[in-house]
Amino acid sequence: MRGKCLCGAIEFELLGKPPNLYQCHCSQCRRVTGSSANAAFRIDADRFAWTTGKERIRKYVTESGFKSHFCANCGSPVPNLTSDDKAYWIPAGLLEDNGELELVAHLYVDSRASWDVIADVGTKFAEMPDAEALDRLLQASKPVE
Repeated sequence: MRGKCLCGAIEFELLGKPPNLYQCHCSQCRRVTGSSANAAFRIDADRFAWTTGKERIRKYVTESGFKSHFCANCGSPVPNLTSDDKAYWIPAGLLEDNGELELVAHLYVDSRASWDVIADVGTKFAEMPDAEALDRLLQASKPVE
């Protein structure tokens, strides 16, 4: 599966089947996306590769440690390593083929915007769930029909 920023200057590739998605409804994710939520997933670092444009990436880190990596040309958010350097955070909207993706969790629903209507699909968490519980949801296989 491949992904790229809005202008195409930065491209990357994911190896294997992607995990499930979560949407984060916190105020920082709203600000960084300009939307009601940030749809994303994490993937092990050894399953991620930059294919072009890595040198075009710029970053911003808040005092709290929230970080945003983005394309210097178009401003699109782009993948970045998690704080333990073991996985990449992947914004789902950058993916070329997203037919395999399934939304399974909503994070920080208690701090959602008043106009944000959260879909009925997925487990809802008032704040950030335990990392292991979230990873189990993201890695769970789709039921066979």
